[in-house]
Amino acid sequence: MTSRKSQTRASCCCMPVPTTPLGWTQSRSSGRSCPLWPRKRTSWCSSTWRTRASPAGTSTGTPGRCGTSSSRATTSCCRSLLPRTWACTVSVWGFTVVCKDAEEAKRVESQLKILIRPMYSNPPMNGARIASTILNTPELRSEWLEEVHGMANRIIKMREQLVANLQKEGSTHNWQHVIDQIGMFCFTGLKPEQVQRLTKEFSVYMTKDGRISMAGVTSGNVAYLAHGIHAVTK
Repeated sequence: MTSRKSQTRASCCCMPVPTTPLGWTQSRSSGRSCPLWPRKRTSWCSSTWRTRASPAGTSTGTPGRCGTSSSRATTSCCRSLLPRTWACTVSVWGFTVVCKDAEEAKRVESQLKILIRPMYSNPPMNGARIASTILNTPELRSEWLEEVHGMANRIIKMREQLVANLQKEGSTHNWQHVIDQIGMFCFTGLKPEQVQRLTKEFSVYMTKDGRISMAGVTSGNVAYLAHGIHAVTK
């Protein structure tokens, strides 16, 4: 438990998130109540699949840019909940709660133990040991960071190519938000009826709110994707 005044916000790779310090500053004001503090403003900061809040800055591939969300959050006085997972890489999960003081942290820890006990008692250590080995072995850590950088840059490049191909198709819409977002997924801005057409006519699948997996976009299919999006949005 951490007995500090702070608030964090969504900093995850699985969802499009703010990409600038100003964006994080603006987002932190939207805290809400939660069962642990039903009458107090609380922020839920999901760091799923570890991104800016991680040592590697997975969404950007740049370690120096990590921690934006949490560092901006610490300027607020609200409580915060930070679930974190490295499930896609080393099967490690974590949960951090930032409390007002040590006494509150003790009460919250007691409640969390009550919630955790029916679900699991002794989670496996395999993933944590693998992560520890990688992070504490200079050669392995260097190789890992290089791979993370390559993965993040590829997704960023696909975002840029998608927008470039949309413009090439003749789209007059502003697609800057596709480039501005970070992470594995992207909110395209497509409406449910447009998503339905894209699925039916082009066999391109995404959630009804227009969220698409950028990890599935490649140099071989980005032009086809842009063609389909343009066809349903023009």
